[in-house]
Amino acid sequence: MITYSIIKKSQLEGAHRLDTEYYQPEYLENRKILERVANLRRLEEISAYITNGATPYHEDLSIGDIRFLTAEHIFDFFIDFESSKYIKKFYHDGELKRTRLGENDLLITIKGKIGNAAVIFNLEKDTNINQDVARVVLKKGHNPFYVCAFLNSKYGKLQSERLSTNQINPFLGLGNLKLIKIPFIKEEKLQEKVEEIIRGAQREFRFSKSLYSQAEQLLLEELGIEKLAIDDELFCTVSAKEMKETQRFDAEYFQPKYKKLLIYLKKKFEIKKLRDLVNIKKGIEPGSEKYQEEGKPFIRVSNLSKFGINDNDQKYLTDDFYQELKRNYQPKIGEILLSKDATPGIAYVVKESIEGIIAGGILQLKLEADLEPEYLALLMNSLIGQYQMERDTGGSVIVHWRPEQIRNIYIPIIEKPTQKKIASLVRQSYEGCKKAKELLEEAKQKVEKMIEKGGRNHADFPN
Repeated sequence: MITYSIIKKSQLEGAHRLDTEYYQPEYLENRKILERVANLRRLEEISAYITNGATPYHEDLSIGDIRFLTAEHIFDFFIDFESSKYIKKFYHDGELKRTRLGENDLLITIKGKIGNAAVIFNLEKDTNINQDVARVVLKKGHNPFYVCAFLNSKYGKLQSERLSTNQINPFLGLGNLKLIKIPFIKEEKLQEKVEEIIRGAQREFRFSKSLYSQAEQLLLEELGIEKLAIDDELFCTVSAKEMKETQRFDAEYFQPKYKKLLIYLKKKFEIKKLRDLVNIKKGIEPGSEKYQEEGKPFIRVSNLSKFGINDNDQKYLTDDFYQELKRNYQPKIGEILLSKDATPGIAYVVKESIEGIIAGGILQLKLEADLEPEYLALLMNSLIGQYQMERDTGGSVIVHWRPEQIRNIYIPIIEKPTQKKIASLVRQSYEGCKKAKELLEEAKQKVEKMIEKGGRNHADFPN
């Protein structure tokens, strides 16, 4: 069905935007709803400072003392500090001084996956940002947690989308970012309630990560990996026979640390190849022409993490196409999803029913042995799985972990009681993460309900 809008000349917003995307019905309806709310303020009116960062020219972003965040590290409400890049302090104190992050700074993604917002708090290390992230410092009296919740709500997201340019690789310039309208709520209790919910969600998430770390620690202690010296070495000697047997001639594959780890595991534990433990099935790649704005989720590698499935730059398939594919490509509870492309080696055990289809960059692993799925997934995410992935994919320009390589990775089998302890910790971690997401959804819904009621104070914000 064709979607269209009829716009009067008087309704055109100057001569700056005459493109049809800007006047889509959903954007016009969003504007109409927001205009019913009293005290709308542009982001620039409530901000003391809005800027974005930069990437030091020709720098190795794996070296340095300062954490360096890109748009890939900013999600709705959350910041992924663990996988951040790094820059030298020289840049942090020099040309990037304006984007040195501080407590209560608001970060907003402005390129690629635009409009994701998160607040900096409990900052433990010096951190900076690149050009794809905006740093917003709000004026006194404006709660960054409330503004963050609004920006992540549907009313904030629709504005970000509308004001962005370039449909293929969306970009929200600082000039347009400043034009986003925020409902200014005078009652401090309303803003404080949203802040309380978001802080509570962050506590749940930190506790969840702590439980996962405990599971990782228990695994490494059981395997004795912590006491094993497997540091990088400058060189090694490899025979022609080894190269012929492996059909690998690149130095990365023969790094001594990989061999040393596998020799150790084979001596200490029963070892199985992954193919003997699971049935492996690859997802599907229907092509970008099948992507829809709504429908059933198409789960790609960018949607997968060891803590669950997110809606990062979510793509969708039609309901009819989903029905056609779901028998073979819909993940089931208890299965392990494992990424093989782009960022290979991410493993996650499906905990809830998912009405969606997995992409070709993800494998479905169905257990066929008496093994705790959480134990196997944790093992894949740990040094044991990651070393084998690095060995197999080393030397590749485009990182791609082939299914035949994955089938042949080695899995150490530990005693069942310890597997169960590890699985229990991972499940508790998942529950904490789930609770955090529920709280953040609650924060968004409270802001959305307030807007739909014209910005008035209601019981949606209890004391």
